[in-house]
Amino acid sequence: MPLVPNPFRALIIGSSGTIGSAFQELLENNPQCQEVYGIHRNSLHPIDYDDEDSIASSAKSLLEKGPFQLIINTIGVLHSERWMPEKKLEDLHADQLMQLMKVNAIGPALTMKHFSKLLDPAGSVMANLSAKVGSIEDNRLGGWYSYRASKAALNMLIKTAAIEFGRTKPNCALIALHPGTVNSNLSRPFKGEQIGRPPLDAAQDMLDVLLSVGKEDSGSFISYSGERLPW
Repeated sequence: MPLVPNPFRALIIGSSGTIGSAFQELLENNPQCQEVYGIHRNSLHPIDYDDEDSIASSAKSLLEKGPFQLIINTIGVLHSERWMPEKKLEDLHADQLMQLMKVNAIGPALTMKHFSKLLDPAGSVMANLSAKVGSIEDNRLGGWYSYRASKAALNMLIKTAAIEFGRTKPNCALIALHPGTVNSNLSRPFKGEQIGRPPLDAAQDMLDVLLSVGKEDSGSFISYSGERLPW
């Protein structure tokens, strides 16, 4: 039985990004969604993974807006103006590895810690965007050391928190969600405009998955198609 009720209230974390803004637009026009809030670095309730205190303060400032039945965290980084994903071990540098760990694993973990207090205990889902390349079992090509490691760490954090939620928040599911290739700034250097899906299509695929999640799915690594992915 799906955990997200009809109607529901939603919160999009990272709503200024390509996927986050697509979720925001999609939910604003979804008759099942009563209300949707979006937050990002420059929003009314700002969240910035370069400022750890902002995670707790943002969640606290939104307490009166809750509870939410659906929370989707879309914040993540793959590359920057200074560096691209590593092609070989020789390319690995500490500052890049630490930055991706902070944004892709540590930030989302602290977001789960603070924002899970906004989840509706009667039935709700919290999803973090992960990536199939974070699967250790599925890694056949190598490379992309920092990104792969940060998403693998995120998956472990989600799985571990979901086990705890099974005891403390049994009607709240935590999900690691693979969006696939989307036409976005993240995928653009890797032919994302040619091989990716439009953001609204991708968001709709993922929303369909999240609205079907039951309590037995908590702690799962799921693709936008609904496929269970190997850890």
